[in-house]
Amino acid sequence: MGRKWIASGLCFAVLWASASVATKIALLDAQPFVIAVTRFFIGGIAMLLFAHGFRKYRFPQKKEWRKIMLYGLLNISIYLGLYIVAMQKISAGLGTLAVALNPVIISLMAAFIFKKPVGINNIISLIICLGGVFVAAYPLLQTSYASIDGILIILISMLAYSAGAIYFSKTNWYGLNIITINGWQTIFGGIFLIPFLLFTYKTGANHYGFNFWSGTLWLAVPVSIGAVQCWLYLSQKNATNASYWLFLCPIFGFILSVVLLKEPLSWYTAVGVSLVLAGLYTRNKQKEIRVINITD
Repeated sequence: MGRKWIASGLCFAVLWASASVATKIALLDAQPFVIAVTRFFIGGIAMLLFAHGFRKYRFPQKKEWRKIMLYGLLNISIYLGLYIVAMQKISAGLGTLAVALNPVIISLMAAFIFKKPVGINNIISLIICLGGVFVAAYPLLQTSYASIDGILIILISMLAYSAGAIYFSKTNWYGLNIITINGWQTIFGGIFLIPFLLFTYKTGANHYGFNFWSGTLWLAVPVSIGAVQCWLYLSQKNATNASYWLFLCPIFGFILSVVLLKEPLSWYTAVGVSLVLAGLYTRNKQKEIRVINITD
């Protein structure tokens, strides 16, 4: 692979890992759904302006709108809605580590849905990965950096993401451009969260200052657009090799959380990350990743 491949892979890994840190920064100034809805509308509108205004891609038609709405509900509203709620209760590094479990969860869920053999390797991989998450979380549970309910919420959000990824891969989009799909699903995902935003909104809890805008804009543009475009490039060139860039995300996630947020780092962290990477490697070594769709 050439320099462009390596540069794109590193860019993806760093940007994808930065999402948890940016979320924690934005949460210093605002409530979860305020950040989420703002992020989704900014990112969604930017993608749609590019898709329909600049590239002149066609609009979704008839039944395609329902498909996009369902995809947005799973992949944006439920997944990222629960994710940002969980990030109030766990560290940024731990959030990135949990997200790394997605390929394994997708494989197991796909096997269950389509009634195919799960495979002992997938089960072993999941057990190793989950063990790694809880080892890394152990010292954080003794402090304010993690809680059991936060870990459970983010794991549930991973299930929603996996369901969305499988739905996306098995749906016939009739040539609808990926940027069009992502733009509209992001907008609909934000719309579905508005009732929760209005119900939970507290004026005094939201301060639209530097932390809010820097974190939210980073999530909306470099993460939602930049990281996704890097991933699409990597996947188009070599889907199997592209999946290995996911291995760097937990490492960069903990590095960024320590440097920018001063979160604690310990031997538990190193062991936990190593276990998750071992679990992912076990799964990737045995079977090509066929269903990974990143649209965070």
